[in-house]
Amino acid sequence: MYSVPGAARPLYDVAAMRETTAKAPVWIHFGAGNIFRGYIAFLQNELLNQGLSDKGIIAAETFDTEIIERIYRPHDNNVLLVTLNPDGTTEHAVSASVSEALSAVPGTPDYARLEEVFSAPSLQMVSFTITEKGYRPGAAMEILTALMLKRYTSCAAPLALVSMDNCSRNGELLQNAVLREAQNLGNKGFEAYLEQKVSYPWSMIDKITPAPSADVVKGLPGPTDWSPIQTAKGTFIAPFVNAEAPQYLVIEDSFPNGRPPLEKAGVYFTDRDTVCKTERMKVTACLNPLHTALSVFGCLLGMTSVAECMKDDDLVALVRRLGYDEGLPAVEHPGIFEPRAFLDEVVTKRLINPFLPDTPQRIVTDTSQKIPFRFGETIKTYAERPDLSVSTLVAVPLALAGWARYLLGIDDNGKEMPLSPDPLLPELQSLLSGVAVGGSAKSEFFTENRRFGCDLYTAGLGETCEEMFRAMLTGSGAVRKTLRDRLKVPCSP
Repeated sequence: MYSVPGAARPLYDVAAMRETTAKAPVWIHFGAGNIFRGYIAFLQNELLNQGLSDKGIIAAETFDTEIIERIYRPHDNNVLLVTLNPDGTTEHAVSASVSEALSAVPGTPDYARLEEVFSAPSLQMVSFTITEKGYRPGAAMEILTALMLKRYTSCAAPLALVSMDNCSRNGELLQNAVLREAQNLGNKGFEAYLEQKVSYPWSMIDKITPAPSADVVKGLPGPTDWSPIQTAKGTFIAPFVNAEAPQYLVIEDSFPNGRPPLEKAGVYFTDRDTVCKTERMKVTACLNPLHTALSVFGCLLGMTSVAECMKDDDLVALVRRLGYDEGLPAVEHPGIFEPRAFLDEVVTKRLINPFLPDTPQRIVTDTSQKIPFRFGETIKTYAERPDLSVSTLVAVPLALAGWARYLLGIDDNGKEMPLSPDPLLPELQSLLSGVAVGGSAKSEFFTENRRFGCDLYTAGLGETCEEMFRAMLTGSGAVRKTLRDRLKVPCSP
């Protein structure tokens, strides 16, 4: 186990936990990356420390199995969490709650072990942090459905499939994906099992876990080699996880085969309506849209850290208007969090943390998958509610126009700028092809309802987005000038 002076260490018998888990597993998690290792695994670690559970989590990976071979197994499935506080202090803790780490590759011994685990009546939940892309037709959902079929034919015991991904209506997304794959098999009994004995709880998760930083490595002792690696598929990962301290997880309490008492580790269990409200508060108003808008413009303005972006007066004005003036009025109080207090923490403590090595380039990854929820829902609310008016929105259309401007791959100084990965990047750039600095906008980009979650023109924002986009094409410094011109109206303190 890792030896780090002052680090909180597991208080349980790791060998005994692994033996107990192997005999009667209760929890599998797919998506063995940083958010799992730095947050979710520590929830079970806390239950083990308190003596509230004697079982760990089985981690599985479908996308980038290299992390199992290069990070999990060489380090005996342990992880060091380095919490980076805004005052520059750090806290360290070690978790050994992962009892096994498996590559979900059909035809391998690891996959055979997964089939055994899915066949166990004791299994209570399977959770996921595989990003929105993971629920598309493809390997992850095909593998999951095959394993669920194995469970159906072996014991047909109830189970909860829990998406913990940072996206709207994640439980519904997972349910639809599994049922879609099952229908391809033509097994009506299996489909009925998935609909009647399997639950798909919705959830809201929040903890910023950036890629591991080389600066953090400098403060860690030997003999462990803490150096981060980059896998062939582009995953940045290390024997440690660096993360912020704030963390939230709200889950719909629908577990037909029981569940670990995670409320004792700080998880909120509630009804679907409350989960939906907390998720909407975060994803559409109080964090995610701020992150996206800040990072899109941060990239255009040549910035390389989120904290650096929050030192820029124009970007702070954008974030504050987006959150306080345009986001909060469209949010329904979720009951378990105070929206303004949550937003205050985001703006005054979390985004400004200079010791959190998060980058706008990381945040803008896969933006096309996030736009409909992070901005489209607010636009629809403004269009539907009589007490709100789309004509008052400034920061929302600025963010959408800024994203289009970002996709040109030219920064505000007129220099080429690398773009972060996005599954729709070729399609989006094709729509914007021929648009150069000084050119004119192609309205086709703003007319696709699915791209924005609503019809921008029907809502009354299409022309505004085009106008803002055109303004950002007038030469060097045009992005900065457009921000300042559009944000002249004072924002909330």
